[in-house]
Amino acid sequence: MNHFLFVAAENDAIPNCKAGGMGDVVRDVPRQIAERGDEVHVVVPSYSRLQTKGMLLRELHFSLNGKPYTAELYEVPPKKELKNIRHYVVHHPEIKAGEIGKIYHNDPEKPFFTDSNKFAIFCTAIATAINDEAFGPLDVVHLHDWHTSLLLFLRKYHPRYTSLNKYRFVYSIHNLAIQGIRPFEGNEASVNTWFPEVSYNAEKLMDYRYRDCINLMAIGIRLADAVHTVSPSYKKDILLPSKPPAFIGGESLEKDLLEADNQGRLFGILNGSNYKNIRSAERNMLFKNAVKAIFGWLQEESKKYKADFLAHTGEKLLPFLSKRPQFICSSVARLTEQKFFFFKQSPEALIAVLKKLEKVNGIYMVLGTGAPEYEELFRNLSREHENFIFFNGQSEDVIDSIYLETDLYFMPSQFEPCGISQMLAMRNGNPCLVHNTGGLKDTVSHLKTGFSFDGDNYDEKISNMLGCFDQALDVYQNKPELWKTIKLNAKKMRFTWKKSVDEYYEKLYSLQN
Repeated sequence: MNHFLFVAAENDAIPNCKAGGMGDVVRDVPRQIAERGDEVHVVVPSYSRLQTKGMLLRELHFSLNGKPYTAELYEVPPKKELKNIRHYVVHHPEIKAGEIGKIYHNDPEKPFFTDSNKFAIFCTAIATAINDEAFGPLDVVHLHDWHTSLLLFLRKYHPRYTSLNKYRFVYSIHNLAIQGIRPFEGNEASVNTWFPEVSYNAEKLMDYRYRDCINLMAIGIRLADAVHTVSPSYKKDILLPSKPPAFIGGESLEKDLLEADNQGRLFGILNGSNYKNIRSAERNMLFKNAVKAIFGWLQEESKKYKADFLAHTGEKLLPFLSKRPQFICSSVARLTEQKFFFFKQSPEALIAVLKKLEKVNGIYMVLGTGAPEYEELFRNLSREHENFIFFNGQSEDVIDSIYLETDLYFMPSQFEPCGISQMLAMRNGNPCLVHNTGGLKDTVSHLKTGFSFDGDNYDEKISNMLGCFDQALDVYQNKPELWKTIKLNAKKMRFTWKKSVDEYYEKLYSLQN
């Protein structure tokens, strides 16, 4: 039996611990590993809330900021009990819930200040837990994004954690654009503040653009035994320099990625999707579930500031309770530059989409929370356009209903490491319209399983996006047989975790399948 430890910021196998696609991966990959008879431990921060239903296993004692810290390791109940998987959270009062998904903090004035502090506590606690053999025997430690890469710094430079070198460390990149850059010194959230006793080589840790800063995403790439991107096409993209806004590539880390690739440490493996024992929605419940969710959000203290807007959204939904729109286009995503840059940069393009939908008695629904400027943009557009419905909250019931009942799922992502939403929509036989980039390129085929657009520059991409939207509506209205074929082809597609994890074992874990 092989023994794995997954360390991440999100884990959708436990309740209320997901903000994006990483949560799905950290839920599904351990399940596939466990099915093979191997043992998996999955640990995330508690965010001062997830420990309440857990069982305290032990205290973890370590030094941080030049003073003693004590964190607590809890085992917590998952949504679904499965053999060979155990779930944990690390609790410390300074690891608090953020604004985004009640996980991440948004610090526009001091990016990553709050999150880097809480993940420094988390990573040091995990290093201590591994040292103390709190998870029992281990073979592979699988880290996810910059939130966990400090473990690799501790493994290489901290004298207390040299035992971590016994294990194979794998690092998955879910979003290269978010890098966790912090100063080496002179700041509360800096390396020298966290670990004043540790000597390190700043040259090997620094950000190329800000040489007085550590780049935590780069640490993962430089120091892991294997580095993983979540689709083959995204791997190709990030080996090239970014040329925004038309192309998002290596985001200043292409040199590190090329080196990892040349060393045989970089692998592009497409994420999978779950096709069995899935949480299924009931058909024709979309608008009822949405109204119910809005009533729930209105009762949350944290949403009082947008109560007027939520009531406005509920009012817009009332006609649809008795009569469904003729055509539903939808998107579910964190409201970030990655997902909706095209609309923030060119709101006239979104307005053009809404006008196209008007002609077919259609609506466009967006569900998500995230960056304040994106929330404000969508709230304003919702007030101005009757057929734009913005669900400014999170609800699994509404999300599942959207994936089930949408006619066209829209992903205009500026870049996309893999994307899970298109797989979930396709699983229900719903065509997707996507930007032909990263994992979207690997999963959606134009006029076969959906619709895709691209372009050699930004203006061309926007023009082609609108042309592709016209094409999708034309197929829907005037070519019903082709629309039906695209729907059937989408539903037949299978992006299985078994296939992906077979590659994990061979390439990432260096284990026999």
